[in-house]
Amino acid sequence: MRAYALFAVVLVAWIMSLLGGWLLDGLLAWAAGLFYVAYDTWLLAYVAWHTRKLRYTPPVSAGELDSKANDAPVTLAVLIAARNEELMLPVCLRALLAQTDMPDEILVIDDGSTDATCAVLEREFALVADANAKVPSNGAQLTCAGRIRVLHKVNAGKASALNDGLQCVRSDVVITIDADTLLEPQAIAAMRSAFAQNAALVAACGVLRPRCAPGWRGRVFEWFQTFEYLRAFLSRVAWMRIDALLLVSGAFAGYRRLPLLQVGGYRASSRVEDYELIHRMHRHSHEHALGWHIRVVSGASAETDAPASLRYFLRQRSRWFAGFLETLLANRDMVGNPRYAAVGRFMLPVKTVDTLQPVFGLTAFALLLYFLVTQQPVLQLVLLVIAVKLALDVLFHLWSVYLYHRWLGQRVAARTWWLAVAAAFAEPFSFQLLRHSGALSGWGSFLSKRTDWVPQRQNQALALSKNQTEERP
Repeated sequence: MRAYALFAVVLVAWIMSLLGGWLLDGLLAWAAGLFYVAYDTWLLAYVAWHTRKLRYTPPVSAGELDSKANDAPVTLAVLIAARNEELMLPVCLRALLAQTDMPDEILVIDDGSTDATCAVLEREFALVADANAKVPSNGAQLTCAGRIRVLHKVNAGKASALNDGLQCVRSDVVITIDADTLLEPQAIAAMRSAFAQNAALVAACGVLRPRCAPGWRGRVFEWFQTFEYLRAFLSRVAWMRIDALLLVSGAFAGYRRLPLLQVGGYRASSRVEDYELIHRMHRHSHEHALGWHIRVVSGASAETDAPASLRYFLRQRSRWFAGFLETLLANRDMVGNPRYAAVGRFMLPVKTVDTLQPVFGLTAFALLLYFLVTQQPVLQLVLLVIAVKLALDVLFHLWSVYLYHRWLGQRVAARTWWLAVAAAFAEPFSFQLLRHSGALSGWGSFLSKRTDWVPQRQNQALALSKNQTEERP
């Protein structure tokens, strides 16, 4: 009832703000915009406050780690669920084999590829059949070459593929990466160090940067998504500070294997298996007083494929938002429930409000256009509020750029400052509207229980593959 009541309050507020555009006078006629601006500004202020002390922490060397450890070193396996990844998977594996700290196990789960993925792997990595390998009960077959093993199975989706992969590894920690994710050389070392130093750490995510295909559309989408990802990871750090982090990106994530199995692994029915899994981990930890931690590992950096066209961007955001709604509905008993600490008391109520934030944003923009076309007297006040909000956004963008690079121990290029300012001015009237449109489509997908997501590949994967092959030895 807490979750439904909170959602009802927000829904009624939206309906009243929508009607207010025609029934109210003065600035209250733009009540949808006032709510949207106030809520978004509060979120920015919250993140800025809780991340203000972020500093670069030098990574712990393997020697220092070994000298501090009293137990056996943490073993680590990498799982890559792949389907029709003939272009990107070899590049991903080469980046993995170039790590300063090699994983103990590398397992590719070929989820019923129909392209040349298997042939390319066999040719480039000299794979041979492993007749003695233990495989899941579904009859999948393993091939191997050195550290790399490939599990061939019928297509059943990413979650099912990862669950099958979990049965084939024995390491303490499991790292999952997408086939289009390229790890920086120190990424595995940073993940192993994080799990070795914190016995309560059960899930962690690396820091991802988006990369889009060449061309003007790709450059525009990469520009916006670069700053979106930057702010998103600072936001995760803010929620991490109160033990309320709910998202560990499946594109590059780490889990302690036994706790992962303890909560039942990945749920194949979820559209967002990585997001849904963290909710179950929080639930299990609080219900059994386990004190599990979920963290962001700043030293574990990687690049990942991001949509470079309007069609695929909207499809991606629709799936993400529909999965978010499904997960929140499934965990509605946790909303406002003190039994689940900050996750229940604070984070999930915020997420409940977030369900309608895109609707408020689109309504505010529609009312702005209405006031503009009809030359309503309130237009000047609305534009004044927008100007103040843009000024705050610019300040936050600049602060987040500085803080993010300080956190990662990187120097900020002069060009980045200008791009951040330009993005702050352009986003509210372009990229933000696209995000909200994708979320609105997600609402439709959620209500109709429609699933139409397919990953973007085509020329983007080919271009990215060629670029990375040229850049990496």
